[in-house]
Amino acid sequence: MKENVLDVLMYLFENYIDDDTELEPDREQLHNLLLDAGFPVAEINKAFDWLENLASQDTSLRTLHTDSALRLYTEPEMNRMDATSRGFLLFLEQNGVLSPSTREVVINRVMDLDTEEIGLDELKWITLMVLFNQPGQEAAYTWLESLMFENPPEYLH
Repeated sequence: MKENVLDVLMYLFENYIDDDTELEPDREQLHNLLLDAGFPVAEINKAFDWLENLASQDTSLRTLHTDSALRLYTEPEMNRMDATSRGFLLFLEQNGVLSPSTREVVINRVMDLDTEEIGLDELKWITLMVLFNQPGQEAAYTWLESLMFENPPEYLH
């Protein structure tokens, strides 16, 4: 089984992090549960590092105030996220789901993954994990979660 860090993160989020149960396993228990699920040790460790970096994300990004600025992506960012993914981030920002600073956290988390390319579905998961971790983002998290898991409305083009 060829699993990557994002697969481990998505599995963790689906099964343990976004769970309403009162019993929360610690890191060692989660590590063992992930091993039992068949994930490689190296990918589990990278996933824990990614989560720790998310939790300790630079707070200076949260004070970004650029309502009228246009985000230009670097070449490595464009190589990692295709036009559809970048357009989705713009859509979320224009609709108030992401602030400019939260968008930057999402982009930083994408760039911290050792994955060549992130598709739209993976970007949605990363964004959901970022919103889950950000205080005061409950409404945005709920909106994105419903977009992902319920039947999304059809858009007219």
